[in-house]
Amino acid sequence: MKIKNIRYSFIAAGLLLLGSSCGEDFLTVEPKGLPLVDNYYKDESEAFSALVAVYDIMGKQSKGFENMITMLNAGSDDFYAGGGGPGDGAGIHAFDNYKLDKINMPRSYWGDFFQGIARANILLAKLPGVDMSDAKKTRFAAEAKALRGYFYFELVRTFKNLPLILTPISPAEGYNVTQVSPEEIYAQIEKDLMEAKAVLPNKVDVPTEGGRLSKGAVQALLGKVYLYEGKNSLAAAEFADVNGTPGGTSMYGYKLLTKFSDLWVISNKFNSEAIIEIMHTDKSNADWGFWGGGADEGNSVNIMVGPRGYGRSDLTLPDYISGWSFNPVTQSLYDALKGDPRFNSTIFDLRALKASGAADYAPGDQDTGYFLKKFMPLNSDTSTGGGATALNYKQDTYAIRLADTYLMEAEALGGTGARAQALLDAVRARVGLASVPVSLDAIANERRLELAGEGHRWFDLVRTGKAATVLAGDGFVAGKNEVWPIPQKDLENTQLVQNPNY
Repeated sequence: MKIKNIRYSFIAAGLLLLGSSCGEDFLTVEPKGLPLVDNYYKDESEAFSALVAVYDIMGKQSKGFENMITMLNAGSDDFYAGGGGPGDGAGIHAFDNYKLDKINMPRSYWGDFFQGIARANILLAKLPGVDMSDAKKTRFAAEAKALRGYFYFELVRTFKNLPLILTPISPAEGYNVTQVSPEEIYAQIEKDLMEAKAVLPNKVDVPTEGGRLSKGAVQALLGKVYLYEGKNSLAAAEFADVNGTPGGTSMYGYKLLTKFSDLWVISNKFNSEAIIEIMHTDKSNADWGFWGGGADEGNSVNIMVGPRGYGRSDLTLPDYISGWSFNPVTQSLYDALKGDPRFNSTIFDLRALKASGAADYAPGDQDTGYFLKKFMPLNSDTSTGGGATALNYKQDTYAIRLADTYLMEAEALGGTGARAQALLDAVRARVGLASVPVSLDAIANERRLELAGEGHRWFDLVRTGKAATVLAGDGFVAGKNEVWPIPQKDLENTQLVQNPNY
């Protein structure tokens, strides 16, 4: 069965009508959905559809206006919020200038991942009674656990203080859940990923199973979890299997692409560098009435980061779509990348083209004239299907890719030694850069340049303790802004406690 094809057909059917926030719909199945849940899961086909529903929440990285990539970019030193004006997305602008509070914090960042956890919990509870082979049950359960671990990892990195819910709960129980320590959350994430790792196949067959998690993907995620916990030796061991010999092909078939620019070719899906890839399609007929509501499967980052009113008088220039000018590139990142071979694949310098008369655009909020090129599609990439064209771009995004795990392993090794040097060298050699002495600072700098605009920078600054210094000019307050406030509506009538200083 093709997860790539099945994914888009059943979400709107109301299979798991799960709430997206606290109060009446927090972490629970709405009462009207309970009979449907009770009657579902009769056979393998229905269980598979339920599994795909769990996978669908991974799209939070890049679909809908409130996606992770543009939000996290805005909070870093590399991008601004941008858009049409200061009121164009209260949440993303509040994160950009560190004025997030319990009122303007978008609820979906809390609710969507808990929705995924709830879907995984229901599937795990129902699987034993499904009429299907034990082997399929074991694999589906492993995938559900790995996805639950992934969603909890996203939540613990952003909100830190969470309830730990591992079974389906009733609406009444939703009011009474309490938070546990981050250490308990991390312990459960480790448990879920270790159990999944023991079961999942080393690789998946891309034509029939592209997008499903493999053992290699789960090891990469587990290594990242260990790194965030400071368990560096465990992280390095997981990454060593994923990465193999630096510059070569790993036991799982992962290998750096020869050309960095090929990473951003929209048709180059499931390439050898992709470890966990978020799928998008231009076939979901996404439209304004349900954009961001779960039934849309287009890549929203594509339309969001493009320049407004783009036009070209020099027809040799790329025919980019006109977008909404979110995430304009800061001068700091521009200067850091200028002269680097990755510049032309990462930043579109429309400021210079406008000055020369070769192209034009309508400046948006916080405009610098520099745009995030990695996610800028051409007009030829626009969907010709149904729905709103702006919401139906098909570029996949990387949750984890091989250059990322190379640099994470080098960091886990303490930024020293021959293997750490080889890992750093391989990332640089791929783009024609000479070796530099390995160190934690060199690795951090390489991560900034290699992964620019992919949503990693803010997390890197926070977890390494650099955020308070690097982001001080943006209003970052140490001891507060390392985590996000829990939305007020998701606290009302519950036992949950707001994060400190909010």
